[in-house]
Amino acid sequence: SFFFIVPVDSLLFLWFPDTSVQTLGLEVGINYGQIANNLPSPARVSYLLRSLNISRVKLYDADPNVLLAFANTNVEFIIGLGNEYLQNMTDPIKAQNWIQQRVQPYLTRTKITCITVGNEVYKTYDHQLWSNLLPAMQTVYNTLVNLGLDKQVTVTTAHSLDILSVSFPPSAGAFRQDLGEYLHGILNFHAQVKSPFLINAYPYFAYKDKPNEVPLNYVLFQPNQGTMDPNTNLKYDNMLFAQIDAVYSAIKAMGHTDIEVRISETGWPSRGDENEVGATPENAGLYNGNLLRRIEEKQGTPAKPNVPIDIYVFALFNENQKPGPTSERNYGLFYPDGTPVYNIGVQGYLPELIYSSATTNNGFSISSLLVLAIAYLISS
Repeated sequence: SFFFIVPVDSLLFLWFPDTSVQTLGLEVGINYGQIANNLPSPARVSYLLRSLNISRVKLYDADPNVLLAFANTNVEFIIGLGNEYLQNMTDPIKAQNWIQQRVQPYLTRTKITCITVGNEVYKTYDHQLWSNLLPAMQTVYNTLVNLGLDKQVTVTTAHSLDILSVSFPPSAGAFRQDLGEYLHGILNFHAQVKSPFLINAYPYFAYKDKPNEVPLNYVLFQPNQGTMDPNTNLKYDNMLFAQIDAVYSAIKAMGHTDIEVRISETGWPSRGDENEVGATPENAGLYNGNLLRRIEEKQGTPAKPNVPIDIYVFALFNENQKPGPTSERNYGLFYPDGTPVYNIGVQGYLPELIYSSATTNNGFSISSLLVLAIAYLISS
């Protein structure tokens, strides 16, 4: 271990374990949600993620504390504009103000590569939101062009899988008819600006709803008989890949073959309510552990075997203030203290902070100075 000592009134130190860090070495992204009151500081999270060799992070906002803590780290960020911003983002002046205040100041030191405008908008059944989504995406993109940032930062949105009316067989994948006019414009936008189509896909939901019909091994990437697509004779040994190919088919049915599908969220809860069948640490460990192996092998789907799947796992931490059923608060790979919720063969380290609340002569709190020092230390 080593100690970082701040020469002020009280002795403070940052402790790193001697144990060698086992790294994922994977091209996997992670969703860093923060709907909790017990999470570690972004400076500590920065160390944890890099000890895991995770270099891609998706946020649901543009939290300046996080963007600052990851300065000079080469970690790539997707940042989010919540649905509550969509109406404002159709206004070019408001969009420019947001980008100049929340994005541009951080770009020189933090790698922001993508902005998601809205999240699962079509799950809301708010037709005003539906109408605002594409204009907001276009306005944000045009603002990036005007500021000369469009080559650095791309624009997209994330959809839930229930935008599909047909998901099996994958070759018959189709979007819901009520979304046709909206998705047609969004797909044209993606084709024009060359940004990916993001889907939040959870085979867990399909299993939970029909545990007697959906084989558990099929959704957990465990050995199973698989299913055959009768139209293509392609065999699927897991549901997630079938879902991805169904989205590709739905996009193709609307006339596009040049848009990449990426998974912006997928995961499995380690706990749930009584009616949430399958929400256990064992199943969560199998789902995420097997998924990581598929990513490591750079596997593509049966219909796109040469295109490695691009996935952001949900989520980094259990979030104790998320509303909804118990499962919603238990998707994390880690507890807030940095210990793994279950074993998927990887271990990262969350540095411990020990400090007093003393202040320096110029009024800075010791804890503030320490966090700044740590952020500098781990980013250099």
